[in-house]
Amino acid sequence: MMKKNNRTLLAMALMCAIGVSACSDGDDGKDGADGADGSHGSNGTSTVTVDTVSTAADFILTVDPAATVVVGADDFTITFTATGKDSKGDDVPFTGLEKVALYVTNQMPNDTGTGAPMVWSNNAIANNFGSSMYCTPTGKAEARGGAEVDACTLVEDEENPGTYTGTWEHDGNAPVVSADGDPNTLFRVMVRTYDVTDSSGVAIGDKLLSTPVDFIPATGALAVSEKDSVSSAACAKCHSSMDGYEAGDDRIANIGAHHNYQKVENCVACHNPAYATDQTDPAKGWNANFNAMIHTIHVAGHVKDYGWVQGEALEEFGEVNYPAELNECTVCHDNGTQWNDNVYAEACIGCHLTVDLTTGTGHAGIIPADDTACVGCHGAGSLSPIIAHKVGNRAIEQEQVVLDFQDVAVVDNGDGTSTLTVTTNVTINGAVPADGTVLDPYISMAGSLLIGNIDSDGTPIRGLGMSVSGVAITGGVLTTTKSDADTSRMTGSIYVTADMLVCAEDGEAVECASVTRPSTVSASAPVKYFNLDDPTAAADEPRFVDPDRITITTDKCNACHENLTHVKEAHHGVSEITQCMDCHNNRYPGSYHGAVEYDTGTVDANGDKVFETLDGVTFSNRDLMTVAHRFHSGSFGGGIYLNEDLETVGYPALATDCQACHKDGAEFFAPDGGLTSGKSSIEVPGGYISPVAETCRTCHISESALAHFKSNGATVEGMPDTTADLPVESCATCHAEGKTYGVDVVHAGGSH
Repeated sequence: MMKKNNRTLLAMALMCAIGVSACSDGDDGKDGADGADGSHGSNGTSTVTVDTVSTAADFILTVDPAATVVVGADDFTITFTATGKDSKGDDVPFTGLEKVALYVTNQMPNDTGTGAPMVWSNNAIANNFGSSMYCTPTGKAEARGGAEVDACTLVEDEENPGTYTGTWEHDGNAPVVSADGDPNTLFRVMVRTYDVTDSSGVAIGDKLLSTPVDFIPATGALAVSEKDSVSSAACAKCHSSMDGYEAGDDRIANIGAHHNYQKVENCVACHNPAYATDQTDPAKGWNANFNAMIHTIHVAGHVKDYGWVQGEALEEFGEVNYPAELNECTVCHDNGTQWNDNVYAEACIGCHLTVDLTTGTGHAGIIPADDTACVGCHGAGSLSPIIAHKVGNRAIEQEQVVLDFQDVAVVDNGDGTSTLTVTTNVTINGAVPADGTVLDPYISMAGSLLIGNIDSDGTPIRGLGMSVSGVAITGGVLTTTKSDADTSRMTGSIYVTADMLVCAEDGEAVECASVTRPSTVSASAPVKYFNLDDPTAAADEPRFVDPDRITITTDKCNACHENLTHVKEAHHGVSEITQCMDCHNNRYPGSYHGAVEYDTGTVDANGDKVFETLDGVTFSNRDLMTVAHRFHSGSFGGGIYLNEDLETVGYPALATDCQACHKDGAEFFAPDGGLTSGKSSIEVPGGYISPVAETCRTCHISESALAHFKSNGATVEGMPDTTADLPVESCATCHAEGKTYGVDVVHAGGSH
């Protein structure tokens, strides 16, 4: 009885202690005064760290220039922080680094009379220690080839995870220190990190490179290089940008050499005057200094057939066909005018491979004493690089022959034919030409008006073109006509433009026979649309001009090619995507490049590559979507081709980087699973095939891929349907944007 009563009292006490109001036996007393604040505890360290990352872009290493010594007599030291992304996507300290390499370069004046006025010097190379220095926790590292070498000692701060310090614990100072260097000049430090994996233990495929830091050691202040006349962003216009990096931190995605060092600043750490070689050495054939090397690489494919590229250069670079114009220097040189202001032989003969300045061959017999003499002729005036290379002239010259389409009219001839008349205002070099002037003397190639119908779904139908040859201009007006028995073509909406390549010199159109080596540019002929049934009514426009129905733009092409005219000038004189629609549309069957060839990996008696036809893979349409994919994937022929493993060779961008050509954020699939363009079929000889599958097939050319297309409802090459109204295949079920295997996922741009 006593035990039970005690348990009851204990229970009541417990209830009162936890605030059960029924236990109160009176009013609560007044609150007491607040006690004094306790002292602050010491700051704790974050426990959130990572030691793996998913991609290279998730790893960020930042050098602290104020805590870095790489010049003078003081002991070497470097401090940097490393972060990686956690599961939430936040940047947190990255712990446990075991090996990094330091590259230190110095931008210094060049007073030798040979080369650029400012040059890069790699501190390690200058100290006869290779190109970089390792840092590890033990102060020792395994170099390439397996030999053990001295390394700086890498220590992670226990109280600040992700912060690392490197020091040199061996005899003398670290080999990346320039003992006699000028601390008031610009130094550049970059760090490469090794042995980082993802969470499953798979090594990150891309090099993990810090953003190079440029600074003045005397003050620790950040600086800007005077030498970087080419930005990484300029390279990425053709080679693709790596995904995941912040805006402005452009990383080049597709440079094969050394498995991609990502930025121009990385490349010059080694490719500087220390590695300069003789450009004319027949065994080597190229100079490893960056300026000369880059010029040789990009010119090689264009001049190899003349025997101007030799030795290793021919082997390494002979298949590189630069996609822009070689004389348009600012396509690459986008960061200042150093390329024009600093004239020296090494950079020039990287492109001008037939010039020998020791004999004067190819240089008007002139043998300069040294590079300081170059500025005497090339420093200004007509022989300065910008003028001699006619930089920017094309943009001006393409506006010197202008065709401005004014009116169209159709007359029934009463004999079963109709005549279409087009009137066009013409100016030459900004002036109205004299009566009786014909365009023929100015025309280098083509010289036709491109005219065709536009059907109800926005598809252009070619076939009404007119020649301008021999047609005299009167009062500034060119009047051209065409009669046709197919009067159905003389109704509805039509487009009018021109295919005309004209000669130019020094910013003006010229008669081709009047100059020895004229430029060739397309005439300016903006496409216009007319309604033949009712001239007062608006004409139907093709899908090529509807931003919601086309996923490419001329600007996207020009980002790499700089202009479309030089790309097509062997055959056409055009400069806009809308002009291409006359031939490259889904209602023009047949192809001049039907077979697919590949490099067998062997050479003939002349040393030329041997190509063979890939059995069972043919194309029979000229549709722009198909042809553009075929050319850039290597299944069309030309400078881009397939190797013996059927891998693309010569395309500078990543094959999966769709936005290298397509508009940013472009969506290819419509809600019904068809294309956003509305195109539902492509005409081939004998019928029609599916546009989605045909586009994919230009890259995916295996038999298994073809079987996959067919099994998902596609009408494919070799098995056309007789109707243009084809059903939508089921590709979008898996491959539409946002799907698990959507094109936006499997073709994920610059990520690897």
